[in-house]
Amino acid sequence: MPTSETIRTAVLSALVAATTLGFAGGAFAQEEAPKRSSPWAVFKFGFSAYKSGHKEQAVEAYRYAAENGQIGATWKLARMYAQGDGVARNDYEAFKFFNEIAQQDVEPGSPDESYVSDALVALGDYLKTGIPGSPVKANPAAAQELYMRAAANYRNPAAQYEMGNMFLKGEGGMKASVRQAGRWFQLAAEKGHAGAQATLGNLLFQSGKVVRGLAMMTAALERANPIDRTWIRSMQEEAFSLAAESDRRTAIALAEDILTKGPGGNSGGDREIAAPAAPGVNGGPAAADTGSALGFGQ
Repeated sequence: MPTSETIRTAVLSALVAATTLGFAGGAFAQEEAPKRSSPWAVFKFGFSAYKSGHKEQAVEAYRYAAENGQIGATWKLARMYAQGDGVARNDYEAFKFFNEIAQQDVEPGSPDESYVSDALVALGDYLKTGIPGSPVKANPAAAQELYMRAAANYRNPAAQYEMGNMFLKGEGGMKASVRQAGRWFQLAAEKGHAGAQATLGNLLFQSGKVVRGLAMMTAALERANPIDRTWIRSMQEEAFSLAAESDRRTAIALAEDILTKGPGGNSGGDREIAAPAAPGVNGGPAAADTGSALGFGQ
């Protein structure tokens, strides 16, 4: 979407003026203005504009704030271009914004951690398949490095899930390993990632932990977003069709417990083996984020 200098000037002028413009119910409301049009003030203005449906103004405000060091504004622009939200969808433009964020030296635990973590995952997703009609070509090995950084440094559940998939399928230069895959799926599952819970449940089911596996798939189905619900439902229904009736009943009860207490809780069913993964060995999760093992720690 072409930059409109008229809109940009109007946005910035509003912030430099004696009053700032805030959106309330679609109308402008007067608020006390910052003394200078700081990038943070412009970012907040953009957020107000976005929430009120004035996305064209929001883009200009975010762009100014991003150019002046507001990492949150850069992230908002990346997401808007990736989703075609208020602008024409442009994955390459989104990629460039995400890459800017990923270059930032942000320590784990800092206020900007989530922006960097999410950007790393987004870049990994793009590099896994490439962006048609752009210089970004498929590079699974580079995608794996980005996922690993987000998974190990920032403990991002989406990245941990992707690491699990790469180990499960032997992608991104990784040697296929169900045990390593299970460890990563477990970490993501313990943070509520529905895809990881379902996949881990299926691995447990296939390894003979029928009740626990069925329960995790059932709980995952309840938590899944509409996009993931289709494949999770198919996986869960297939497993249920192979299970004994008594195991199904026990699994349904355990699934309710998982939804209440989380996948780490053990309230019966298959016995769990508590053995944490070695810290960072052969792509294994770091010791500080291992959690309780579900049969994949030995």
